[in-house]
Amino acid sequence: MDTKELLKKVRKIEIKTRRLSDHVFGGEYHSTFKGRGMTFSEVRQYQFGDDVRNIDWNVTARYNEPYIKVFEEERELTMMLMVDVSGSGQFGTFRQFKSEFITEIAATLAFSATQNNDKIGLILYSADVELYIPPKKGRSHVLRIIRELIEFKPKNKQTDTAEALKFLSNVMKKKAIVFLLSDFIDSGYDHNLKIASGKHDITGIRVFDKNEAEIPNLGVVQMLDQETGTSTLVNTSSRKIRRIYAKQYLNQVNYFKDSFKKAGAGQLECRLDESYVKKLLGYFKQRG
Repeated sequence: MDTKELLKKVRKIEIKTRRLSDHVFGGEYHSTFKGRGMTFSEVRQYQFGDDVRNIDWNVTARYNEPYIKVFEEERELTMMLMVDVSGSGQFGTFRQFKSEFITEIAATLAFSATQNNDKIGLILYSADVELYIPPKKGRSHVLRIIRELIEFKPKNKQTDTAEALKFLSNVMKKKAIVFLLSDFIDSGYDHNLKIASGKHDITGIRVFDKNEAEIPNLGVVQMLDQETGTSTLVNTSSRKIRRIYAKQYLNQVNYFKDSFKKAGAGQLECRLDESYVKKLLGYFKQRG
């Protein structure tokens, strides 16, 4: 993709997603995710009913009357976007691929955080962590993140969500708001998710195509696994094969739901032919 075409794509996504974050999500995001703690603001004279534990003894001794420390909520947050860039994202039967849908959601979340003057970071992962952009503030930083989401070419096509979560736990020492965007065609990440959720506020956003749940009856067709690159002839007219495939898919979906529930993390499912705007708004309101 040449620079002109890339900038055009970035601008298109910025216009669409920024409008959404400005008018729809700004307030919702702000009220849903609370500050990570209380920070010292000022001292004032003690008043009846104040918590005696907040008395500032140094100031009290200096003025011979009680003064207390006043704290206020620390509003500034750090948002981390963890995005699965493995091969299975290159699938979609409704207007766009899963990877493009994920880019839009990630951009909307990033602009919502920017409105709150929060820092935003990015982790792109496949079987390994392929790119890490440390959290920073500002529009130009968000545009860099969107550029990477659009044009990044992963070295690996497979997925290892557990490895990405381990990397998150190692690199992020302070609590962060984490959105993990993937189709979650993966397993074995429940333990690392539990560890990461103990420190961070994590939400898994599962993006999927309605035609992934089952194979249609199309006779004998050649099917390509986007992650392994293997091509196989499959007799889709066989009810047994269709049943096995549907069961495997359902197992992955249930693993995603159970893992996030047991870890105490949030979860959200967005289908390519549905509005992610409504899904995100509903999620924010439910949590707020």
